Amino acid sequence: MIATDLQQISLQLESENSRDRLLALASLRGVSAEEAVPLIKKVLDDEVLQVRSMAVFALGVKQTDECYPILVKLLETDPDYGIRADAAGALGYLQDPRAYEPLSRAFYEDTQWLVRFSAAVSLGNIGDVRAKNLLLQALDSKETVMQQAAIAALGEIRAFDAIDDILRFADAEDWLVRQRLAQALGNFNTDKSLSALNFLAKDPQPQVREAALFSLNLLQQDD
Repeated sequence: MIATDLQQISLQLESENSRDRLLALASLRGVSAEEAVPLIKKVLDDEVLQVRSMAVFALGVKQTDECYPILVKLLETDPDYGIRADAAGALGYLQDPRAYEPLSRAFYEDTQWLVRFSAAVSLGNIGDVRAKNLLLQALDSKETVMQQAAIAALGEIRAFDAIDDILRFADAEDWLVRQRLAQALGNFNTDKSLSALNFLAKDPQPQVREAALFSLNLLQQDD
């Protein structure tokens, strides 16, 4: 992007109007990571939470060496749990294996379920098998969204020895849990997975049936 355009975005990020700052962040989509990150940093401490949230998300998309330490610091120290959750999610976008440690700490130590949920999702995104025991614990959470995240993440890290643990959700009351299970089972080409997917393909909820059939098709292509 030419320098005049970057200068215009930089000035817009300094506008007193939060809408202008949000629009400036959105306009960074076509800007290289090296050019975008210095501009994103200008609003990481913005007084408007929506602007901060969008900036944190942008650090997960516009990836430079600076992004990882900034996001870890936000995850570990920011007083707003929404920003901590955003930082956890952005770390998942980076797919940096170093994020396993801070994300694990956030899951075990943060008191806000939204942060713990984002950490579980991101652990699946980075695909680190070390997260298996943590995710198995998340299956026993009282929050169904946490169960959904754990099931999906266990599929993403391809924890074959956790299949029995997630299969107990095949008749879960919440259809979204069953849908996540159907999606996760598409990562495991085993007799148990195929049997469960054939069962879920007859689920009364159409979204569950669709997910199960999609996973079955994926597994058939692997054969």
